[in-house]
Amino acid sequence: MDAPLEQLRAEAIAAIAAAADEAAVEQARIKYLGQQGALTALSKGMKDVSKEDKPRIGKLLNDVRAAVTAALDERKAALQAGADKAAFAGVDVTLPGTSSGFAGKGTLHPITQLLDRTIAIFRRMGFALADGPDIETEWHCFDALNTPADHPARNEQDTFYLPDGRLLRTHTSTVQIRTMEKAAPPIRIIAPGAAYRRDEIDATHLAQFTQMEGLYVDEGVSVADLKGTLEFFFRELFGGDAKFRFRPHFFPFTEPSYEVDIKTTALGAADRWLEIAGCGIVDPAVFESINGKRGDRAYDPEKYTGFAFGFGLDRLAMIMSDTPDIRYFTNNDQRFLAQF
Repeated sequence: MDAPLEQLRAEAIAAIAAAADEAAVEQARIKYLGQQGALTALSKGMKDVSKEDKPRIGKLLNDVRAAVTAALDERKAALQAGADKAAFAGVDVTLPGTSSGFAGKGTLHPITQLLDRTIAIFRRMGFALADGPDIETEWHCFDALNTPADHPARNEQDTFYLPDGRLLRTHTSTVQIRTMEKAAPPIRIIAPGAAYRRDEIDATHLAQFTQMEGLYVDEGVSVADLKGTLEFFFRELFGGDAKFRFRPHFFPFTEPSYEVDIKTTALGAADRWLEIAGCGIVDPAVFESINGKRGDRAYDPEKYTGFAFGFGLDRLAMIMSDTPDIRYFTNNDQRFLAQF
């Protein structure tokens, strides 16, 4: 069978090379590789080949099939390339493109611009960037953060729960917990990312928003460190003359806890206070939860203290750009986005 196979290979490759169009290539494929094709007919003769010659003839048969298949693919590619070249013949690629609507240069989304700016400021203060999953466990989202079982945030009316008991994180504090699980102090991180809550969507609320949280744990961390860090950050963002105040508040995971307000005169508005962030000193109960999970005393509250803070970038972007409705950031209206 050696000679017939070699002859078939040469004949098929020559016929394929001479095919003038894709229809001719397909005819060649059927003629040589089809169910009733010449190569199929020759392969049926393998039953008559001696036992000693079968390995050699079988290999030759596969080689011929592979060569014919490769020739078919190459010819198809060559014909397609020729068709493409003909289609673009006479087209002057140096002509300027035509606009189909908005012709301006694209820019980053305003939330992305603000995110990049906040990260850059915190990096200058030595904060590392940390990340974590959007789908979380109740332990990471609530239990580890000293949130009691009857806290409103744990209700299905406020949180998106999945059928398996997991949930969409309601804050990026979960990243703080995961960081402490893996690394011993000192740590200094920021955790930007999406958060999800069952809020009624209106001018100031979204069901998904972008949050920036931070955590610093070391020996001797105090309220003064927290206050100095946030005042420096917000003055870099709003200007050196911006005025702030820290109001006592309550969060399950910090003690003492504060809300941070800014004097709106820094925004060119009437003189009043506007809430922009929440913060506080990490509650020792959070450290004990981490120690229990880790199985050691890496976060001994007698030795380490820390502060945490968080704020919504969407709200911050609204304040800084005097945007009246938070939904503008998600509507993808080019007329609005083009301003940034």
